[in-house]
Amino acid sequence: MSQYQQVKTHRQRALILLPLLSLSLFFLSWELIVDMGLVPQTLLASPSAVVELFFAKLANASPDGMLLQEHAWISIKEAFLGYFLALAVGIPLGLAMGWFRLAEGLARPIFEFIRPIPPIAWIPLTIYWFGIGLTGKVFIIWIGGIVPCVINSYVGVRMTNPVFLQMGRLYGATNWQLFWTVCIPSALPMVFGALQIALAWCWMNLVGAELLAANGGLGFLIQCGRKLGRPDLVVLGMVTVAMTGVFIGILIHYVEKKLLAGMRR
Repeated sequence: MSQYQQVKTHRQRALILLPLLSLSLFFLSWELIVDMGLVPQTLLASPSAVVELFFAKLANASPDGMLLQEHAWISIKEAFLGYFLALAVGIPLGLAMGWFRLAEGLARPIFEFIRPIPPIAWIPLTIYWFGIGLTGKVFIIWIGGIVPCVINSYVGVRMTNPVFLQMGRLYGATNWQLFWTVCIPSALPMVFGALQIALAWCWMNLVGAELLAANGGLGFLIQCGRKLGRPDLVVLGMVTVAMTGVFIGILIHYVEKKLLAGMRR
């Protein structure tokens, strides 16, 4: 093995070991802080207590009346409904705003007016309109996810190489053909970036919506833990939110790599 290959192998190992070391030190420090009484267990649960509750909650519905996997399924279902609706509306709207001046002139003022409003601020009106069921939470998630979809798609079109556009016009391509064959493929990396950003926004807004108004889900589980004075239940909800979000993010990243690789071929 050459020296270059050895250095490359060491770097790859370091990239794997360093995150594991960092996480191990974090959880070990957390465990010691709670076990030594530096932070009382009434304020923060230790990792071992959370792991124990995790396995118990898979088979025991108390104290909130639902199993952990039922809470997770409710949150995932709500998040993905809002997420896919945000993609279905936000990406075409952003692409159209980036290329067609009529679409930009009509939609951008409304979008710029609504964009600064935090999705959580819509919750009181949403409760009036839809109640605390599925529709209301999907609406909140949709409001949060559509913003990065529109912005990334719009910027992706605007970043299209003008040389490609000029070549297309030189060969007689129409405005519509340039949009489909040049602008959309050029904007795809930014669009795929929107998939990750929108997912994070949707997931965060889902938990916020469930904390304020819900009858199930991971945010509801966290709220139950707060009301019952159970830090272990609160941390379990938070950890489950993190783990589920990371898994979904990895899945989307894998799909993105496959699609972009196919396009390059």
